[in-house]
Amino acid sequence: MIWIALPAAAFLLGLERVTYWYAWTRPERFAAWLGRVPGRSCSDPVAGLERMFYGFKVIQFAVLAGWCMLFAQDLLPLPTAPPGVIAAGLVLLALGQLLNFSVIWRLGSEAMFYGNRFGRPIQWQTGFPFSLLPHPQYLGAGLSVWAVMLIMRYPNPDWIALPLVSTAFYVWGANFEQD
Repeated sequence: MIWIALPAAAFLLGLERVTYWYAWTRPERFAAWLGRVPGRSCSDPVAGLERMFYGFKVIQFAVLAGWCMLFAQDLLPLPTAPPGVIAAGLVLLALGQLLNFSVIWRLGSEAMFYGNRFGRPIQWQTGFPFSLLPHPQYLGAGLSVWAVMLIMRYPNPDWIALPLVSTAFYVWGANFEQD
């Protein structure tokens, strides 16, 4: 079952990364595409990317929840990890969310959703959390995925699949956002 679920999950999780790659590397084409989306055209690519971000978070949550439900023994999946692992997972989740919300607070939507790529003047940020590392949002998101899967699926053999896929996508995202 994992060999069917994993490619489907990777495809769904990869939609977000591919969209961000397209917006980052081809901002004019991305903005033009957004303006032509039937019924949802958007003249502001930053606002369009922000709306897509929330949709991608829904997809990410659905993939994680769906994975847990698919591989759970019961209809309602409950944590499978021992108490110490659950505690570690909760610490990772708190740290990941602290990083994520700190990035949102520090950058604002103009900078977070590639305003610089769409010709808007964006001030470079060096305060927390960027004082710690260059891509805290990717680390925060990755830690959150690892935490959820640790809590919900560890020690089952499938627990590591989605965190590895997510980590690969976040590393790729951090690499293409270097300039």
